[in-house]
Amino acid sequence: MQLPFPLVEDPDKDALERGRKLFAGETDFVKGVVAMSGLPPADRMEVCFAGRSNVGKSSLINALTGRKGLARASNTPGRTQEINFFTAGDLYLVDLPGYGFANAPVAVVEKWQRLLKQYLSGRQTLRRAFVLIDTRHGIKKVDEEILSLLDSAAVTFQVVMTKADKVKAADQEKVLAQVRQALSKHPAAFPEIILTSSEKGDGIPTLRSVIADLD
Repeated sequence: MQLPFPLVEDPDKDALERGRKLFAGETDFVKGVVAMSGLPPADRMEVCFAGRSNVGKSSLINALTGRKGLARASNTPGRTQEINFFTAGDLYLVDLPGYGFANAPVAVVEKWQRLLKQYLSGRQTLRRAFVLIDTRHGIKKVDEEILSLLDSAAVTFQVVMTKADKVKAADQEKVLAQVRQALSKHPAAFPEIILTSSEKGDGIPTLRSVIADLD
């Protein structure tokens, strides 16, 4: 019997090539947005990356695009304070502010969260949200808040497990079981999980091909 929310199967050669080609071209930073009025034109498909602070969003975007300095990675939680737009081919990649704990004043954090909710609820060209979950920790209460928001906004989301290289195989299975159980309560959850390591490159070609094959 197949597990609910299985890991994405290895893509075939054609899918891998579509993913490679999408991210092989020029990738550029477009702008950082601090209010809905500053969003770029909704003239192309976009995917966004959400996750609690320090889950590895910037590192994942850098790994996807093959450009180490594209998104600023930092060991300081809450460093990303705006919605950052990047182009990859005819696609927008969107790096959302980290949610949960952030090394910033409460009022600033609340402003980020409002912007995050407005964006997820109101962006018509958003095809999928990728919610990053640290493989060392699984889904926490603060993640549940964003998952519920995505449910209510009717935005399909797919879980991407990060930092998989930091966890032994047996412990990975325990965390995946917890994640699967949590996802079963969310109607907007896409029924496959992607396991990645930005440091080792594991799962990055798979994620590229998943993005390339979105309609």
